[in-house]
Amino acid sequence: MALGLLVLALGGGLVWLALRLRAAAAVRATARAGYLDAILPELEDARRGRAPTGFPRVAGRMGGIALDLQAVPDSLTFRKLPALWLLVTALEPLPIPQRIHLMIRPRGVEPFSNIAQLPVQTTLPPGFPADAMLKSEAPLSGAEAALLRRHLDLFDDPRVKELVLAPEGLRIVWLADEAERGRYLLFREAELGRDPLAPDALVPLVARLRAIRSDVLREGMRKCA
Repeated sequence: MALGLLVLALGGGLVWLALRLRAAAAVRATARAGYLDAILPELEDARRGRAPTGFPRVAGRMGGIALDLQAVPDSLTFRKLPALWLLVTALEPLPIPQRIHLMIRPRGVEPFSNIAQLPVQTTLPPGFPADAMLKSEAPLSGAEAALLRRHLDLFDDPRVKELVLAPEGLRIVWLADEAERGRYLLFREAELGRDPLAPDALVPLVARLRAIRSDVLREGMRKCA
């Protein structure tokens, strides 16, 4: 009789645990899918999709430029804390002859970037952050280096990770969320994006993309390269 009750109790506990895990998974999926929902009213002609990670991908126009927004989780085990990166891309063609990436504190494997595939690494010019990596498809011109130097204060925000310049447009990669240290270290729990991204977080990033774009157009990078 006692053994039967024990088996029954264990079975009930497993069922309860399975239901809890299923409910938690549903809550997690809902939170991830809605991570960029608060941004949608700020976009003209907003379009919404979902990545295999469960996080959304949103496109639309803000401040007169076409934007693509992606939330990319980074849970690689060698990181101290898993992170959620926001990729803010201005999809506006530019007179830049090549792709250029400037990344702060590279770790070698960044799931949000293809910086490792670029063949030319430039020795950092004077004034650039010592912990940065600067790579491109071809050697940097003086005009391209000067353009980057004029916008290095972008990285005064410690959450800015990468700036990408390309003929297709511009991108800023920004740290949107990070796992809670205590829960991750104790339980290896790394839930990201529990709270929707606030529109106020996006505004300065879009403003900077517009400023860099205006700078490129004013200087006529292709002619100067």
